[in-house]
Amino acid sequence: MAVAEKLGRTSTSSWHYGTDYLQRALIAYIGAGGNLPADAFYPIARFDGDGKVLNGASRYMMHFTKADIPPIHPQGFWSLTMYDKEYFLVANSINRYSLSSRGEFQNNPDGSMDSYIQKESPGADKQANWLRAPDGEFILMPRLYWPKDEAVDGAWAPPPVGRMD
Repeated sequence: MAVAEKLGRTSTSSWHYGTDYLQRALIAYIGAGGNLPADAFYPIARFDGDGKVLNGASRYMMHFTKADIPPIHPQGFWSLTMYDKEYFLVANSINRYSLSSRGEFQNNPDGSMDSYIQKESPGADKQANWLRAPDGEFILMPRLYWPKDEAVDGAWAPPPVGRMD
């Protein structure tokens, strides 16, 4: 399944608009421009793995196998950032807006990683991998800075967002 089918609209043409005026308008609406895909790649998740809109009323998990870990160059980094449905960061009581490869993830013994996306804490032992969900709809955006070619050309895709309830 292609990245776009898993996550919704995914752009690999930032700054290369040509006559794609809808793409130009989208980039202008959500930010002040865009990076070249070779510099930064931003898949967008608005739906869970079953095609349902992400909503804070549910609990979710993204399970990253070793193969799912975002492919970046050694000097690059990646993050999983949460936005409300209007692309604003989600204010929350733990002051965490993203999980990052530069952070302190707790990996599983096999090298995989689970990210918990929900309103309530998943428990003290999972807190390092928790993004606090807002009330209502939200958007998850994996951000890859200096991605490898397989991210940009569509050979790699983030894992689906799994609903836990």
